[in-house]
Amino acid sequence: MTIKVVLRNPLDHLDQVDYTIRAEDHELAQDWQIALRDLLQSGNLLEKNFCFMGFPDTVRTLDYLCNELNQHVKTINTFFPGYTIAESFSPDNIVDYTNNGINHDIMNVLHNHFEILQGTVWSLSEYYRQADYETKYAIRQLNNICHEMENLILSRRKAKTSPFWVRPSQITTFLNAPRIDLKPVHRQGFVTNGYDRVLGGVYMHWTQIGKTLYEVFRDEHAPELTETVCEAITELRYYSGEFDVEWGNDVTLAGDNPWHSQEQLAFKAWLIENNRDPRDANLSLGYLPLGQVDLRGSFGTAKSSDIWEILSAHLDIYCIEIDGVSQKFDYCWTDANYKQMQIDMMKPGYDYSTKGATL
Repeated sequence: MTIKVVLRNPLDHLDQVDYTIRAEDHELAQDWQIALRDLLQSGNLLEKNFCFMGFPDTVRTLDYLCNELNQHVKTINTFFPGYTIAESFSPDNIVDYTNNGINHDIMNVLHNHFEILQGTVWSLSEYYRQADYETKYAIRQLNNICHEMENLILSRRKAKTSPFWVRPSQITTFLNAPRIDLKPVHRQGFVTNGYDRVLGGVYMHWTQIGKTLYEVFRDEHAPELTETVCEAITELRYYSGEFDVEWGNDVTLAGDNPWHSQEQLAFKAWLIENNRDPRDANLSLGYLPLGQVDLRGSFGTAKSSDIWEILSAHLDIYCIEIDGVSQKFDYCWTDANYKQMQIDMMKPGYDYSTKGATL
């Protein structure tokens, strides 16, 4: 079965391109297609302000993202008199200019604010439960914008120092997408695929909050897995109709990526040192493959730089079609009423999450 995705220019909605995904033939891919079709039939909205990551050339600049983030911080600080985010965010303090990379100190602080205010999928915080609609939306954006800024910073650095290794991707998430328990058979992709990513590869979206073991290993310099560290780590529990598309060049153990192989060996050794079995599928170590974009059939080329040039001018999903079922997403983050429309669509989920809250 194939899935068609139509993209358009966020500044010129008549300027459109499309690509086709060929799904893999295994149980998770089959279940994902059913879930995706159900999402399209239900009319769930795409979360377009957290969709295209790691494209160096984008109209969602660091200045724009910092301004949006500071507005959400203001909303949160105004609603919670007993909780304050003291930090203000700008390109000057989110970028580590010594190496043109991420200032991890302030970004970790930002993500910590989000974890405190949001909680987890299965245990929402009292802050989130008590928040009004606008504040719930603002809390969600702390996480979304944090990751978008980190990806943009890294992609801009890579574009200057090593353009072949720019890592653009598409994060296709829906508002209020149903989460379905992963079956043991679904997890086999973690074992067979591991952390391999290929150009045009389609992977299951990580549907929950929390850090993975791999993120802790990389971001926190392979710490000892104490009880405190483990509290922030979550193994993947669910799947949904959502999906991610890798638009970067291949990074695989079998490929010409010695740095990737070395990192994977170090990660495996760290797991063993901390009494974790690298072969345990329940640890969710890696990415779950779902399909592959037909690059030549869609773009007329399999050359990444040519594909990036096409995509960079069309970073807005307009339509998705599967098995005769399609949905148009005729709205964009550039629209004046976009924020309120998103909040209105998320109200049922917000109402559900606030049950039992004590104001």
